[in-house]
Amino acid sequence: MAEQTNGSQKISAFNPVGFPPKIAPKPMAPRLDGLDGKTIYLVDPRFDDSGLFLRQVQDWFAARMPSVNTKLVEMSSVYTKDDPKTWEMIKANGDGAIIGVGH
Repeated sequence: MAEQTNGSQKISAFNPVGFPPKIAPKPMAPRLDGLDGKTIYLVDPRFDDSGLFLRQVQDWFAARMPSVNTKLVEMSSVYTKDDPKTWEMIKANGDGAIIGVGH
């Protein structure tokens, strides 16, 4: 925004510095002893090409670790939105999850 004052120009500027939101960090889940016979959810967060990437991960498991049951699921919204229903389903039916981001 600029305004004229006695032949000189006065300029106002806004500070573009933002402040990140406060977060409560969560610890990582405990590591599984192994994957044999486990169900691992491959979670597509709907980020660029993440579904394509996770299908490749699923194929890798099928070829190299066939005893691992993989289930590919897509989040109900985009990766910036929480998806409590998906997390509850995974907790109830799975042993672990991989959240994939592709590009």
